[in-house]
Amino acid sequence: MTEKGTVTQALANRRSIRAFKPDPVPEALLNEVIEAALQAPSWGNVQPYRVAVASGDTAKEIAAELTARFNTAAKVQRAGLFAKFGALLKGGVKPDGDYNTIMKYPAELGARYRDTGHGLYGMLGIERHDKAARHAQMARNFSFFGAPTALFVFCEDSLGAYAALDTGIFMQSLALAAEERGLGTCMQAALATWASPVKARFEIPENYKLICGISIGYKADDKVNSFAPKRRPLDEVLLKPKR
Repeated sequence: MTEKGTVTQALANRRSIRAFKPDPVPEALLNEVIEAALQAPSWGNVQPYRVAVASGDTAKEIAAELTARFNTAAKVQRAGLFAKFGALLKGGVKPDGDYNTIMKYPAELGARYRDTGHGLYGMLGIERHDKAARHAQMARNFSFFGAPTALFVFCEDSLGAYAALDTGIFMQSLALAAEERGLGTCMQAALATWASPVKARFEIPENYKLICGISIGYKADDKVNSFAPKRRPLDEVLLKPKR
């Protein structure tokens, strides 16, 4: 058996952090993490990604806008058709992200998605019928779970799936580099549901689309950060040869 190195340790130790300390992360450290991730491989070395770093007042403003939109959207979902139509006319409710973050999962994947949700909410003591608590926990996504910084990752769109593949490799590399330096991360497609609050504050190159957000900061001492959903066993992942 090979000796486990720092990469394997980081893979084993990393969790999706859902409670952060408010302490700001130094800009030099954030740059170090992102620069380390730039060593990630990509197709033809095209590196089809860009990152908007939101900290300080910028992060607070974006979080406030995203949270307000989420809360309004939740109210609209509970309202009648007439109210929904009126809210859509006012704008700011309907998702304006570059990609659809609300999707129907195939049966196999959906089962794991639901198991993860049940496990997380069970750890937090949130009952299925407690809609207020469930809403409050979901809303925390849009304030970055208390993180002082959010990274908004943009992907060049013309290369299709392969640009998204390269961007995913970059994001994983970034998460491991952060873990190595004592920082926590949470990958959040939810942060791409509404793109306009981010686009209003950063210069986005043509053909680049917001694909995901990453909350990043120092991990809080909170039980939610110990949550580790079950991973698939190797024999379920390996394809069997045809006979």
